[in-house]
Amino acid sequence: MKHNPMAQFADRLRSVLIVDDHPLYAEALRAAILEMCPGCEGRVVESMARAVEVLEASPPDLVLYDLRLPDAEGLEGFRRIRAAAGAVPILVVSAVAGQGTIDELIAAGAAGFMPKEESADTLRDALRAVAEGRTFASHPASERDRQERAEEEREEARDLMAGLTPQQMRILAMIRHGKANKQIAYEMSLAEASVKAHITALLRRLGVQNRTQAALLARRAGDGADAPPDA
Repeated sequence: MKHNPMAQFADRLRSVLIVDDHPLYAEALRAAILEMCPGCEGRVVESMARAVEVLEASPPDLVLYDLRLPDAEGLEGFRRIRAAAGAVPILVVSAVAGQGTIDELIAAGAAGFMPKEESADTLRDALRAVAEGRTFASHPASERDRQERAEEEREEARDLMAGLTPQQMRILAMIRHGKANKQIAYEMSLAEASVKAHITALLRRLGVQNRTQAALLARRAGDGADAPPDA
């Protein structure tokens, strides 16, 4: 039988701690992990202090860690989480970092580094490397590459959103600002069932599975998607 480290790791992975203070990204990362590792419990905390509490009380099988937190940044913060995590592997998933920082993170005990801009496929590769006991490092793209990729993603998001009706666009803007269905229904003078129907239709049109993914796509599109919902 062919050795499949990813499948074996998915079987073993029962809990993941995501340390990130950006709710939309953290939830998207959590959803991606749960899709790759069914049955796994994903927990999100937004600060170093809370992460240390969780690690001391109930260590997870894996930590996904952002370098920029309200109460700890950079290598100093990583060393603190590394000390609290014990033998638990830590995959740093953060915004752009220079090669020198990545090298220092690996030297300080990181299981790997992945820029936030990377795809789900790269995350899968990172998990596979951890499963095999290897160190994973996705090297940062050049500024020009990042700008070109961001522009391509922005245009793709705008093309998808172009097919939405004005009502769906307004609902999407409200979702982007964290408003619940009941609040959207009240502000638009619609029945809550109508709001749910609009959301189902816009999710289908955008090719996403949930509100979080829709909000991330709207954020990626920028401009009108970032306007206040009552504008």
